[in-house]
Amino acid sequence: MKIVILAGGLGTRLAEETGRKPKPMVEIGGQPILWHIMKIYGHFGHTDFGVAMGYKSEVIKDYFLNFYYQQCNLTINLKNGNVEAHDSTHENWKVYLADTGASTQTGGRIKRLAGWVGGETFMMTYGDGVANIDINSLLQFHKTQGKLVTLTAVRPPSRFGGLMLSDNLVSNFQEKPQIGEGWINGGFFVIDPQALEYIDGDGTLWEHEPLERLSQAGQLAAYQHEGYWQCMDTIRDVKALENQWQTGTAPWKVW
Repeated sequence: MKIVILAGGLGTRLAEETGRKPKPMVEIGGQPILWHIMKIYGHFGHTDFGVAMGYKSEVIKDYFLNFYYQQCNLTINLKNGNVEAHDSTHENWKVYLADTGASTQTGGRIKRLAGWVGGETFMMTYGDGVANIDINSLLQFHKTQGKLVTLTAVRPPSRFGGLMLSDNLVSNFQEKPQIGEGWINGGFFVIDPQALEYIDGDGTLWEHEPLERLSQAGQLAAYQHEGYWQCMDTIRDVKALENQWQTGTAPWKVW
């Protein structure tokens, strides 16, 4: 099944990084978070990606144009420019890079890839969030619900540390715990092609009119993911994700 990844936003809250690259290209463990998202899908056998680009699309294009050779040792014949690659395994991915416009909104980016999707059910997610989600369980849930769209509902991490107190002592401290109640849109959608009719054009935010109208029509299902989920919104988020990766405790590393 094809996967659309939205990778065109400005990422203004990450200006320290996104002044020179799009948000999905901010690195965790030496690889863009976009790569981590693709690895999650690839682990479950889904490897046909459409990247909806906008802001600084050339950075994403350069990354994938050089992807093959960056993973290899190389022998380069400087006389004729021939390059021989050695000693590497490669991702079995196909990546369609679509420039969907710098000012296009999320719904518009999805609709611009309608031709590439080709009238089939597809998956979609944002280029800044990772989770230890079972993609195939999500797909099976979508099939059993019979709705046009399934979103993944997650419990957001707190922005502050959580405390448990006992007799003026902290009996338990957890940095940025999952909130115990309430659900938010965590991305990782499954979308039937008829849902694209709910998107008017480039100026449409997927999270506003389309999802609201789908909900009102009883066509929006929610797959409740109780496990790990993290969106990379701030430098603090980047540092937390990097720390998890470097310490070998990255929950989203399901591969």
